[in-house]
Amino acid sequence: MKILAFSDLHLNTAARDAILAAAQEADVIIGAGDFAQRREGLESFMTGLSAIDGKAIYVAGNNETVAELKAVTGAPVLHGDAVDRDDITFAGIGCAVPPLPPLPWGSADLTEDQARALFDRISHADVLISHSPPKGVADTHSKGGQIGSVAVREAAERLQPRLLLCGHVHDCWGVSGMIGATRVHNLGPSPTWFEVHA
Repeated sequence: MKILAFSDLHLNTAARDAILAAAQEADVIIGAGDFAQRREGLESFMTGLSAIDGKAIYVAGNNETVAELKAVTGAPVLHGDAVDRDDITFAGIGCAVPPLPPLPWGSADLTEDQARALFDRISHADVLISHSPPKGVADTHSKGGQIGSVAVREAAERLQPRLLLCGHVHDCWGVSGMIGATRVHNLGPSPTWFEVHA
């Protein structure tokens, strides 16, 4: 299975067009959140991605809520649940974990305990999708240090997916690491390719 993955488009139409141009070669397309910018522009931007709804699997970021994203796409939006494609299980949660400092536009955040409760509903994942990176891997912010999620790391340790795909921390776009047998990759808006076999 050829997986095309990205995160943090933030209304960037050039990045969206690059995803669309690459999409024909993909079996599954993963979007790891932050399609909008500060909770604005989501509906019109996602209309431009509607052509890939049949292949896509998304999680929300912190620049849109789960409900907002579900309302404007025909693709599955995972949040404490999973979907199977060709005998490969994709599971995920959205939002920023842990919460960011208060922002005037209302960032969509989860506490570590809220994230743990969502992960507890997931019993298996070949590919785990989280907007936030796990604590200690691909999560270093230039001003905030390591801002990844302990709950995401715990879920990776428990589920041992083959891939954990994330975004959120722009300073770490393109950075990979390992948690046990799990390859972690902070995606960013450029098309990134993975291959997974059932």
